[in-house]
Amino acid sequence: MRHAFGTTFDVDDVYLNTPSIGVPPQPVVEAVSTAVSAWGRAQTTAPQFDGAVATARAAFAQLVGVPPSSVALGTTVSGLLGLVAASLPPGARVLTADREFTSVTFPFVSAGHEVVEVALDELPERTGAADVVAVSVVASVDGGIVDLEALRAEVGPDTLVVLDATQSLGWLPADLGWADVVVAGGYKWLLAPRGAAWMALSDRLAERVTPVQSGWYAGGWDAIYGLPLRLHPDARRFDLSPVWLAQVGAAVSLPWLASLDAEEVRDHAVGLANRVRRGLDLPAGESAIVAVRHHGAADRLAAAGVRCAVRGGAARLGFHLHNTDADADTVLEALS
Repeated sequence: MRHAFGTTFDVDDVYLNTPSIGVPPQPVVEAVSTAVSAWGRAQTTAPQFDGAVATARAAFAQLVGVPPSSVALGTTVSGLLGLVAASLPPGARVLTADREFTSVTFPFVSAGHEVVEVALDELPERTGAADVVAVSVVASVDGGIVDLEALRAEVGPDTLVVLDATQSLGWLPADLGWADVVVAGGYKWLLAPRGAAWMALSDRLAERVTPVQSGWYAGGWDAIYGLPLRLHPDARRFDLSPVWLAQVGAAVSLPWLASLDAEEVRDHAVGLANRVRRGLDLPAGESAIVAVRHHGAADRLAAAGVRCAVRGGAARLGFHLHNTDADADTVLEALS
């Protein structure tokens, strides 16, 4: 059991795989376990989950820096971005980064748009001819961070900016509220169960998006039977029916993360990542994700009990709230 940032994590080994699956703090586990037990005793009703949905939505809005009325609820990043892709004129030109996560790019390609990949550090200066820029704030493959200030300065007034914050929200404080889309899945750095995702939409884009996936939840309890179509007036009209247990967990993890000192969280995670970088003679960085390309790194880390992933030919390490100096030192000992 580990104690960090005012809570506890039931983690004994060296878990550095948050970029794949986040480890929830114990209050999240307890909330979901309680909900599962109530379900198993037939003590569950659908309306009782509305509070969790509203709480998680408001916390996501706080983390992004937007009003809750601009946040739509979904289950996956790709599903939410499919709505955006479907709203664009045919053959729109979409600019993205090399090796971008395919949940960001595939919805646009599948919708018939032209998707152009460029180097991450060149992306801001290449936005002039793009209708849309779609990029992760922090790259899944290696932790590279897009230059948000440069992107905001370079992007034209008619170009839509779509940001996937799945690998950044929860540890990286950043001004994201200016973008047309900020989307994130909740089961990584946001430490919620899989099945919860959110998307913040600018007013100018929300006017263009057709809620083609709308079901009863997009209209609420007064819209569960019969016509005519009646949807919420704000971004909730794009909502999918929630995965209840995921929302129960998110309603605990997201407000807690939003209550923390964001700079302290960033310094903790990046500090541990840089402890590893220094020990491996790598340049210091600003990301909580470290890509280790040393020969045999993944096998040596696994033998030392370090849990991580292999992405892009490198061992990918992600440092979050539950990690410690000892975790970083175990990595260095394994790779020495």
